Amino acid sequence: MNLILTWLAIARQKISFKLMGKLLAIAFCSTIFFLGALPVQAAVKISPRLEEQILQVIRQHPDTILESVQAYQQQQQQQLQRTQQAFLQELKANPAKVIGSSPTLGAKNAKIVLVEFSDFECPYCSEARKTVQEFIEKHGKEVKLVYKHFPLVAIHNQAFPAAKAAWAAQQQGKFWEYHDALFTNQGKLSEEFYLQTAAKLNLDVEKFKSDRLVAEAAITQDMVLATQLGLSGTPFFVMNGETFSGAIPLVELEKVLERVS
Repeated sequence: MNLILTWLAIARQKISFKLMGKLLAIAFCSTIFFLGALPVQAAVKISPRLEEQILQVIRQHPDTILESVQAYQQQQQQQLQRTQQAFLQELKANPAKVIGSSPTLGAKNAKIVLVEFSDFECPYCSEARKTVQEFIEKHGKEVKLVYKHFPLVAIHNQAFPAAKAAWAAQQQGKFWEYHDALFTNQGKLSEEFYLQTAAKLNLDVEKFKSDRLVAEAAITQDMVLATQLGLSGTPFFVMNGETFSGAIPLVELEKVLERVS
């Protein structure tokens, strides 16, 4: 609010109305982001007169709002590109840092790393799993598969619980077995299924339960990375310097391998 009032004060000193519109547009856009984080009670305290003044400027100079939004979007896109490039360079130069404690499959010291961001409740991820599995069976001596959690919690209510269960299974060396069970039985994802699967895989069920309680930090770390990279869906893959998404056919996956080899 103080920022907007400053612009209005400048306007009263007979600054160019067009310039005021541009400044106010920027202030207004900034204020929208600020207000979005406030409780509803705080948002309703805006002065009706001030609100009308803002709306009047917007009506008279809608182009300034558009220019500000476009400039903001361009800045965000440039930042996203820088983040993606930094990640790809890190993956090439220091893959161990990117992999961290994530579960892996395939060659231990492979020069080619396939990073998969996936969601256990996503049907496209389930379809992609079959292709990736076949791909690693054929090329596992030259490629390392790395699994990163990216549960789409807004649309899949079991994605995060399933991820926590898989992480807990990983602590007992059974991530990939649990991973396969989750994807094979997507229609059964539930608390009962997670415990039954742990028992079938001969896990220490009590340890499994306690590990799930501390799994959130590791999964959130993967989610933050996915968000920083601008991912909005699953599955998403990074193979050395190339990115691709969706249930890609095996032949296309092998073409990517050929390009990055």
